[in-house]
Amino acid sequence: MNQDPRWQQSLRYPDPSIVTMDASFTKYHLVLSSVERLYHGTRWGEGPVWLGDARCLLWSDIPNNRVLKWDEETGAVSAWRKPANNANGHTRDRQGRVIACEHMGRRVVRFEYDGAITVLADSYKGKRLNSPNDVVVKSDGSIWFTDPPFGLLANYEGERGTPELPHTNVYRIDGQSGEITLATDEVNHPNGLAFSPDEKILYVIESRADPRNILAFDVGANGKTLRKRRVFVACQPGESPDGFRVDVDGNLWCGWGMTAEFDGVRVYNNAGAPIGHIHLPERCANVCFGGRYRNRLFMAAAQSLYSLYVNTEGVKGG
Repeated sequence: MNQDPRWQQSLRYPDPSIVTMDASFTKYHLVLSSVERLYHGTRWGEGPVWLGDARCLLWSDIPNNRVLKWDEETGAVSAWRKPANNANGHTRDRQGRVIACEHMGRRVVRFEYDGAITVLADSYKGKRLNSPNDVVVKSDGSIWFTDPPFGLLANYEGERGTPELPHTNVYRIDGQSGEITLATDEVNHPNGLAFSPDEKILYVIESRADPRNILAFDVGANGKTLRKRRVFVACQPGESPDGFRVDVDGNLWCGWGMTAEFDGVRVYNNAGAPIGHIHLPERCANVCFGGRYRNRLFMAAAQSLYSLYVNTEGVKGG
């Protein structure tokens, strides 16, 4: 385990880095749980996904072009995939297969049980995707992903290139036919995304709004289209949400940061009100829930991986 001696886990309970912003957050705060640093040594950590059957976590180190694996039993970290086409977001489908967004490949792929890689999407209407960023799977098997151009901007998180499609698109891949359709073109550089527990709302980070927004869309009755775009959270200057996941009560646990005041995870309830904050010593890019009961929050930060046990569970499909 590669650890940075400049940060130390709190020896106090409750951990002072976990801040209640509204009394409702006390329900989710386990007083005898503190933030743990599991690894230090990434250039830009992203896209965590929990593999319960293997008792491990996968997450991306995009500039180092690798996907790392943290083992729950031993705490050991190893390379799960390298090179990794500058993979970013990950999730699992309802059959347990890992799905990844690749910046370098400009595609969304699925890892089959035998190790083969299936390309699920690399173009739309004959034009190459930009650099798929984050991905979630709905209970009907459909795969939803965002496609900003971040991997095309420099030879760092991908390969410099020219976008062929707008910077505003969220796509849906049909779980049966594999057809790729446009879910919405109303998000300025879409980033993280997640469904509400009942899958009636899709939340999307609008990462080039100034300041950034967390948008909400109603999912159409057919389960395939989005409508009624609205701002769910209008962020304040200096606040920078990235990736997030939703718990069973509909709370959004959002990677947050860009300044020391905001670095960490901000928690919003299903009405869009901030209720809690987990302070970290660095920007947090994305999160996921894992562990036996999906009650361990894993936080992929810029250079480190953190975790915290909480008194809730993440919804499936994230």
